[in-house]
Amino acid sequence: MIALTLAEIAAIVGGQPHDIPDQSVSVTGSVVYDSRAVEPGSLFAAFAGERVDGHDYAERAVAAGAVAVLATRPVGVPALVVDDVVQALGALARAVVERLGATAVALTGSAGKTSTKDLIAQLLSRLGPTVWPEGNLNNEIGLPVTALRAVEDTRYLVLEMGARYVGDIRYLTGLVPPRIGLVLNVGTAHIGEFGSRERIAEAKGEMVESLPSAADGGVAVLNADDPLVRAMTSRTKARVLLFGEAGEADVRAENVRLTGTGQPSFLLRTPSGCRDVTLRLYGEHHVSNALAAAAVAHELGMSVDEIAVALSEAGTLSRWRMEVTERADGVTIVNDAYNANPESMRAALRALVAMGGASRAAGGRTWAVLGPMAELGDDSLAEHDAVGRLAVRLNVSKLVAVGGREASWLQLGAYNEGSWGEESVHVSDARAAVDLLRSELRPGDVVLVKASRSAGLERVALALLESASEGEVAGR
Repeated sequence: MIALTLAEIAAIVGGQPHDIPDQSVSVTGSVVYDSRAVEPGSLFAAFAGERVDGHDYAERAVAAGAVAVLATRPVGVPALVVDDVVQALGALARAVVERLGATAVALTGSAGKTSTKDLIAQLLSRLGPTVWPEGNLNNEIGLPVTALRAVEDTRYLVLEMGARYVGDIRYLTGLVPPRIGLVLNVGTAHIGEFGSRERIAEAKGEMVESLPSAADGGVAVLNADDPLVRAMTSRTKARVLLFGEAGEADVRAENVRLTGTGQPSFLLRTPSGCRDVTLRLYGEHHVSNALAAAAVAHELGMSVDEIAVALSEAGTLSRWRMEVTERADGVTIVNDAYNANPESMRAALRALVAMGGASRAAGGRTWAVLGPMAELGDDSLAEHDAVGRLAVRLNVSKLVAVGGREASWLQLGAYNEGSWGEESVHVSDARAAVDLLRSELRPGDVVLVKASRSAGLERVALALLESASEGEVAGR
């Protein structure tokens, strides 16, 4: 964060100083909400959660080097006391960003946000100092914490914005108003809360409504291949830049194909020229993510040659998102267990089949180790059934459904689609999945592990890679 005195911060957030002998002391480090992440010069934000109250860790944070604590009550150490820590953090973030004048790029979508954010960050870092969120810090806490990592020379600020309700993105864009707003897609993630894709589109469209006018430099980057996203053109005063495979997209992909290892290759066409691109990422779904990143980079002045090179060299920055590791025995583990929704499940299954193409010719098999998809509401049974059926249609060799009711729906869909017998199995938990896989895997097999974050199926992938014992798997 840019250096600010405690007096300056108090004025911005409306905080009352407590136990602060000298308000001219500056916060020179980051704003953190985990006392274990405190470094000298930090500001510690004390949130009262359902299980843990950050106020209880205030003394520990100051002992570790925090200059002060942002809190809702006196805590016995230097503190700025406010009515609401979340709102105070947002106010501080907005004030800091306004002082910096960095170009803010914000993105939202039902699927692919974090992967696209990582791509944009890697491209823009070639243009100048860039700040972006670690993982998927995309809510009312994670977004201001990310913005507050900006320093005096930060040129670009890349922000991921999530939504569970209408109004969430409007609130986030109010904290850090973007000049460039990107909408990737409208799918079924969180449809249990929203009720329909149209309602999700209403929420995602708040992004383009927040942008400055075209005359003031506002740019809406929209997916030409998604009708609900493309329709957002009418909801913005910003200039619209379309990306996708549609012929009228300003930044588009042509001649899309997959390499023998499942990595996308295509001709990137932009208003300034075209170049061939082969991604290091796995799965055709990353073509859309790459086009979105290319559109943002083009808008900010990167040449098509620079974009093509940067995309071809970009990797995965966030954990457990199509992380591909080949074991010494020739088994390939694809850890995509960070999160899941119907769209990302389908994309991951197609990527698995593409990756397994060469190995199947040599006798290898493709394994889909799948867990539940959360927050689907009344659509949950149908969506899990559909994913199970798709596994059969794609000719995945083995389906291992992990967990309770939702997993049974996955297996039932597969069974009903193809009358699978031993090719489909339902196991109760991660340990049972690991036990099965350890006894069955052979060289050349490719294993996809994917589920919603709450399922914790990264334990399966990590255990297979680390040769963890049953006790380690059960206790993670």
